[in-house]
Amino acid sequence: MTGSHRAVTTTRRGAGGAARGRRSGRARIRIVVATAVSLLVLVTAGAGWAYLRLNGTIDTFGADGISDDRPASASDGQNVLVIGSDARTAGNSELGGGDKNDIGRSDTAFLLHVYADRRHAVAVSIPRDTLLDIPPCKLPDGSWTETRHQAMFNEAYTVGSTAEGNPACTQNTVESLTGLRVDHTVVVDFRGFSALTEVVGGVEVCVPQDIYQKDLNPGRATRGKRLFTQGVQTVSGRKALDYVRIRHGIGDGSDIGRIKRQQAFVGSLIKKVKSEGLTPTKLLPLADAATTSMTVDPGLGSADKLVSFAMSLKDIDLNDTRFVTVPWRYEGARVAIVEPDAGALWAALKADRTLDGQDAGGGSDADEKDDDSSEDADTSKDADASKGADASKGTDEEAPAEDISVAVRNGTRVTGLAARAAAVLEASGVTGTATASSQDHSTTVIEYGPGRKAEAQTLARLLGTGELRSTTGGLEVVLGQSYADQAPGTSSGADSATASPAPSEVPAEVAEGARTADEDLCAALSYG
Repeated sequence: MTGSHRAVTTTRRGAGGAARGRRSGRARIRIVVATAVSLLVLVTAGAGWAYLRLNGTIDTFGADGISDDRPASASDGQNVLVIGSDARTAGNSELGGGDKNDIGRSDTAFLLHVYADRRHAVAVSIPRDTLLDIPPCKLPDGSWTETRHQAMFNEAYTVGSTAEGNPACTQNTVESLTGLRVDHTVVVDFRGFSALTEVVGGVEVCVPQDIYQKDLNPGRATRGKRLFTQGVQTVSGRKALDYVRIRHGIGDGSDIGRIKRQQAFVGSLIKKVKSEGLTPTKLLPLADAATTSMTVDPGLGSADKLVSFAMSLKDIDLNDTRFVTVPWRYEGARVAIVEPDAGALWAALKADRTLDGQDAGGGSDADEKDDDSSEDADTSKDADASKGADASKGTDEEAPAEDISVAVRNGTRVTGLAARAAAVLEASGVTGTATASSQDHSTTVIEYGPGRKAEAQTLARLLGTGELRSTTGGLEVVLGQSYADQAPGTSSGADSATASPAPSEVPAEVAEGARTADEDLCAALSYG
């Protein structure tokens, strides 16, 4: 009985063990599933927390400071203004020195043009000492300033004398200078820059010579410690910041030389980030580091917008990421913009033309073929349109552009307008001379002497505007606000349906002086 009981007990235990085994198996599956779901929830929650945390660190500047008089978007390309601020607030004084109550200043700036094909990009540096016009900008009390002529570019950021600076004023100034609509503006200060270089694990740079403390701070009485040894090295944090800020002791000690090293640094940074892979997982910590001390326009004021914009750049090859400086020359201790070279550069970017004149407007090969096949039809339409335009001015035939020589005068207060118009005309074969005038002309006038009406007709078509007037003199164009409102490289007005064709290429010296993101680190690191 006892044995039988044991046998039964044993049998029951065996059956129960199998049942428990099945339940245990199902339980293990449920545990695995539950664990996976829990991990998924945790990961999602973690990503959501990081997303919220990231969103919480992004500062935006007010859109009410952006001018209402803005260039129209000319293509599907994008223009992003990047400003390096040397503001001393929020812990930046420890990295940059100076009074923490000082006003915000822009230490460096470049306009990044991302072409519509999302496979090419060019960054145009604007020296901080560049002399230009600063258009009306909003002050903290809500009033607007008057236009300031022949002011230094970095003064735009100081308008209002606030510790945070005035990025909207710098954006207004860049739009006025270039005639390009700035889609986004990003301001990165010392602390954000330092954190960014640390997150990527350092950036490889080349130092052309040994650098000492006195090179970074010329006010020192002694040479001080050696900060950098000559050659290639990896820098991050404060040392990376010191590298991009060094101005004296290398080349001629100019801001132009420093710009060359900053361009090399940004190229090396892009190369490092792309080598790690442009994915949301990789970009989140970078964005987190950058936004710790970043101020952006309202259009970029969220994590998803920042990451989305960064992801849109993933197909741009390093060799197709280029850096140039706006065509310049010294004017005493300051920098003047060289025209018509600068106007040709802005016109090329506006037309989504690369530095070597290629169309990067985003069209497919098929589109290009279709464009080629319909070229004759387009030419015919242009001819018809030309005839319609001529009918309003007379029925005389036009003269070949290459046979025309004309004086171009600026009848407005728009800086460099005559030079830009001359560049447009020269692109069609016209020989022009750019001269300045302070007259306030609302319309463009083309004056022509005896036997030169056909040439005046051609100029009116090329410029897209112009009232023809017969005189006893030669041939002269006096540009008015009607041209400023449509011309590439000016700040006002929407594009006109009859706007002049933009030059297809920038000057050779500008294109040849460009630096690519994969260029030799030690090449062309100083000026003079």
